[in-house]
Amino acid sequence: MKRIFLFILTNIAVLAVISITLRLLGVDRWMDENGGINFGSLLVMSAVIGFAGSIVSLLMSKWMAKKSVGAHVIEIPQDATERWLVDTVRRQATAAGIGMPEVAIYDAPDVNAFATGWNRNNALVAVSTGLLHAMTKDEAEAVLAHEVSHVANGDMVTLALIQGVVNTFVVFFAKLFGYFVDRVLLKNDGRDGPGIGAFVAEIAAQLILGVLASIIVMWFSRQREFRADAGAASLESRQKMIAALERLKGNHEQAALPKNMAAQAISGGGGFSKLFMTHPPLDERIEALRNAQ
Repeated sequence: MKRIFLFILTNIAVLAVISITLRLLGVDRWMDENGGINFGSLLVMSAVIGFAGSIVSLLMSKWMAKKSVGAHVIEIPQDATERWLVDTVRRQATAAGIGMPEVAIYDAPDVNAFATGWNRNNALVAVSTGLLHAMTKDEAEAVLAHEVSHVANGDMVTLALIQGVVNTFVVFFAKLFGYFVDRVLLKNDGRDGPGIGAFVAEIAAQLILGVLASIIVMWFSRQREFRADAGAASLESRQKMIAALERLKGNHEQAALPKNMAAQAISGGGGFSKLFMTHPPLDERIEALRNAQ
């Protein structure tokens, strides 16, 4: 969950910064001499901005994750738990055919873990202290295998590509909205270029569309969770992964999250909030594993 939200938030921020910078520098030219729209130029410029935002977010993902959760990277194991963590991830990474990820622990009561990084051989796998306290070693190994599978499957890179496509259309339609507000609502003739109203409308639309477009990214994330569960079952065992998900389900039910946090819950919710879930409901994941051939 954390890796997706951090990536999306970073992406929206980077996208806004790039757009504002280009506007202030006056290099976002996509109108012809008569003030009409050059759709080809607008689409190309939107793609450049959109993919730049997702690529920068991808390259920053590991650094952002460490800073956001205060992760302590295990350079030299200091105790038996840290040694076991590093050895487990090394064994799983070797089996999955990827480079050894950095292994980190972060202080948090929630039972959670995440993996991030810009490629399969330069990743980070982090676990919370809450997970280490709440889970057995078998269950924790399954969770680690799930995160290693995300890395092996190249999920962050694929996410960045999808985000780049989504960003392209967010920028494209946000600029069209700014143009509409400027020319139709504010009656600017365009002789002195777009007015401040176009600028404000464009940035506002970009932020709103960016949040709505995250529905697509969230859907993709939910599908990748099933594949990572299957990968964990292959690296460890199906029963270990089911047991880990059952443990997560039990902990979630005890936590009883408030309604305004339901969209961020690992075990999910229902209705409209389900569109913004990064993970499928735990019952669906458990059922998928049990029915796997």
